[in-house]
Parts: sequence; structure tokens; C-alpha cells
Amino acid sequence: MSAQVDALRQERVVPVRLAHSSVRPRRAPGSGPIVPNAVVGTLIFLGAEAMLFGGLISIFLVLRAGDGAWPPVDQPRLPILVTAVNTLILLLSGYTMHRAGAALRSDRGPELRQWLTATVLLGVLFLGVQGVEWIRLIRYGLSATQSNYGGTFYTLIGCHALHVLGGVVLLLAVLRSALRGRYTARSCGAVEACRLYWSFVVGIWPLLYVLVYLS
Repeated sequence: MSAQVDALRQERVVPVRLAHSSVRPRRAPGSGPIVPNAVVGTLIFLGAEAMLFGGLISIFLVLRAGDGAWPPVDQPRLPILVTAVNTLILLLSGYTMHRAGAALRSDRGPELRQWLTATVLLGVLFLGVQGVEWIRLIRYGLSATQSNYGGTFYTLIGCHALHVLGGVVLLLAVLRSALRGRYTARSCGAVEACRLYWSFVVGIWPLLYVLVYLS
């Protein structure tokens, strides 16, 4: 009788252990989250930024539809050709940032630093060209207060320029840490977050260029 009781106890214990092991699988020691917190936070932030630019673009379209002549006859024309070249510069910076991310995922530290440096230089060049063109437009009489044309231009394009400037500052911080060897393929949350932000800044610019400069 006692042997039968022991056998029943063993049969009850085994399924419980199996069920317990299936509910709580073991993880490798020191394994972090699947998606880094910096990446999650950046994605949430970019969602808000997409709403911001969506609102600005909607205002631009409404004001442009309400004006009879766009651009106004007495307002200077925007530099289409120079800005087209500047657009290519910014798109190229998106490519270099992509290469930086690929280098990091392969643990190629020297290449990571080189591509990050190239991205920073291209971003600064984009801002420099845009700044020179803004100075010329101001001298030619394009004002933010005289017409909706000037007001929407400085608001929409200026907002993007501020985002590019913020991206350059972020890139410099990431580059500084990369020069110190702080990033590896398993510790790349900051670089990935920076890559996502820069991709957003680069990706939205062609849309702004078509709407503001070519319309």
C-alpha cells in the first residue's frame, strides 16, 4: 500500500515541475531587454515629432490654399537648385549613419567612428548651406511678418533646422563615447536611438523640400 502511495506522489510531482519550468523559462545571465530603453523612448518621441510636423504641414497647406498667389509677386523666390544639392548632402548623411549602425552591429569600432564623423560633418555642412541661404533671403526682403509665404517658410523650415541642429549635438555626444570605446554590438542602445532620430530628420526633409520649395 505504501509503495502505491509513493508512486502516486511521484506522478503528481513531475507534471508540476514541468508546468513550472514552462511558465518561467531560464534567461542567460546578464541578458538585457530585447529592445533597449533608449530606442523605445526615441520611438515614442518620434511619434510626437511626426504629429508636430503633420500639424505644421497642414497649416502650410491651408494657408497656401487660401492665398491667391503663391509665392506673392513682391516676395523673393526660394533657392531651388542650391537646396536640391543641400538635400543630397542630407540624404548622404542618412547613408553614412546607416553604415555607422552596420559597423557597430559587426563590432567594427574604427569604422563606427569614421562613419559617425562623416555624418556629423555632413550635418554641419547642411546647416551651413541653409544658413547662408537664409541670410540671402533676409537681405532680399523675405520676411516672416509680411506674408503667409514668409511666415510658413521660416516656421516649417526653421523647425526642421532646429531638429537637424539637435541631431548634430546628439551625434557629437555619441561620437565622443564611441571614441572612448564605450559601444559594442551588445551595448548599442544610444547609437541605435541616434540612428532612428537622424533617419527621421533626413526622411522628412524631401517632403518639406517638395512642398515648400517646389510648390
